[in-house]
Amino acid sequence: MNMAQWLERTAVMSPTAPALFHGTQLVTDYAGFRARAAALGTALRAQGIAPGDRVAIFMKNCPDYLIVLYGIWYAGAVAVPINAKLHAKEAGWIIENSEAEIAFVTPDPGAGLNDACPVMTLDVTSPEYGAMLQGEGDAPRTRGPDDLAWLFYTSGTTGRPKGVQITHGMLTATSLCYPLDVDPVAPEDGAFYAAPMSHGAGLYAPIHVRMGARHICPASGGFDSAELLETACALGPLSLFMAPTMVRRLTDEAVRQGADGTGIKTIVYGGGPMYRTDIEEAVAHFGPRFVQIYGQGECPMGISALSRDEVADRSHPRWRERLVSVGRAQSGVEIAIAGPDGQPLLPGEMGEIIVRGAPVMPSYWRDSNATAKALRDGWLMTGDIGSLDADGYLTLQDRSKDVIISGGTNIYPREIEDVLLTHPEVHECAVVGRASAEWGEDVVAFIVRHPGKGVEPDALDALCLAEIARFKRPKEYRFVAELPKNNYGKVLKTDLRQMLEEED
Repeated sequence: MNMAQWLERTAVMSPTAPALFHGTQLVTDYAGFRARAAALGTALRAQGIAPGDRVAIFMKNCPDYLIVLYGIWYAGAVAVPINAKLHAKEAGWIIENSEAEIAFVTPDPGAGLNDACPVMTLDVTSPEYGAMLQGEGDAPRTRGPDDLAWLFYTSGTTGRPKGVQITHGMLTATSLCYPLDVDPVAPEDGAFYAAPMSHGAGLYAPIHVRMGARHICPASGGFDSAELLETACALGPLSLFMAPTMVRRLTDEAVRQGADGTGIKTIVYGGGPMYRTDIEEAVAHFGPRFVQIYGQGECPMGISALSRDEVADRSHPRWRERLVSVGRAQSGVEIAIAGPDGQPLLPGEMGEIIVRGAPVMPSYWRDSNATAKALRDGWLMTGDIGSLDADGYLTLQDRSKDVIISGGTNIYPREIEDVLLTHPEVHECAVVGRASAEWGEDVVAFIVRHPGKGVEPDALDALCLAEIARFKRPKEYRFVAELPKNNYGKVLKTDLRQMLEEED
């Protein structure tokens, strides 16, 4: 089933229901949302976009993001949403790898995209885009559950992005798990997009479309605690996805204002480690408004969930243990813990978290080697280390990869190291994460200079800013005589992290 059919049905059932907002201003109702998306889909087909073709979205959060996303699906094409915080060169690589035919952009970040890759760009603030929304729109092209809907680019330990193939069937399964395991959705609800729509926040759009809820893009285009609290009072009840660091910042702002979170219905948090003290303070201030989820791009938003009652419970004898868990398996999946031999382990034993079920990807985009490593005998090997207790609560113990999670966004050390090593005065480098109360983790780079050279942080900063997104840039550069290594010459990043922990 084409996910655009959910918009089609809602527009028929509730044509005058408010649909898209920019800040507190209504942009259009569901009839208008459907008309614009369908017209865009027809315009794309007229430009030669065929079912299965890829169309990139390199945009900041705005109401047109959803119009473009659904327009792509109306055409039967595949959306390739790209994090708007990426550097134009990084976005260009994704566009070229996916062989996207067109890229929809907002002025910032899309300004430098044409210099990074040869692709047709359509600015959603341009008259040309506006004209595409004015024509007659056809019904959504027929797509099956195994047909590709969303090509989600994530990165591995090599730093080279991999395209996770998300099908229409996967999106259906993930969406239906939301009201079952996360939070019921009603027409009067509002989905507030404070986190990037290219990631988890956008993946929750379909179920809110299906239920005829409102979709609210903040006027700022991103996350601003004061703006959220103000919008919630005006347009609540609101539901939204947040990274743990955003929850911390929201709590701090609410305490500063003396605001109680009126208008906020549900905050779904995930995408990084949540400190127990932070969620305890958030619940103490806002009450039972929080739900935790655990997922990966390879099983989007759909591995486990910790309900609002469980997050807020302080009466259970093991509530603290459960609060630091990521909950129990969502309805669409099975979870197990595997030992080094791939065999299931007993409750309480630590091993690799493996998952199978309808929300799990069929493969990576044109990467058979990575697919073979990630999918074994029907199970997704998550690469995360954890344990299951006798009641089915899953606790993450560690990450098997060196990924740094800062502000809820994955940062992969290898790609930063690859950039730093292009500087002629850098001999060796190693990038690790350091605990940060504000961001979850900060990026720290350990640098070994070439003998007799004196490269300084400013030069390395300029190099990073020219090649990768600003948020990936190291917060600190440590110049050392040598890096700790084992007998095989492998850098011991564990030692570097331990050094930072001892200093903290």
